[in-house]
Amino acid sequence: MENKITIKGAREHNLKDINLEIPRNKMIVFTGLSGSGKSSLAFDTIFAEGQRRYIESLSAYARQFLGGLQKPNVDEITGLSPAISIDQ
Repeated sequence: MENKITIKGAREHNLKDINLEIPRNKMIVFTGLSGSGKSSLAFDTIFAEGQRRYIESLSAYARQFLGGLQKPNVDEITGLSPAISIDQ
């Protein structure tokens, strides 16, 4: 398993062809001005791809109840594990 998550060409929402390496198994904080793409990177790119990979690992029977997920607008993401999220 890689020790970093590599993102190449992220263009989701207001991200403009971002390339980034993020260490795995570390606490990471995205900071910046309002509208700078923090949520687009964290939720709409990284989490969305992890969730899509998780759903792809399920059986076809289980996937039929979850609906389809769009692939984020990104050239490549490597080193990412499947992900789930629980609403509060």
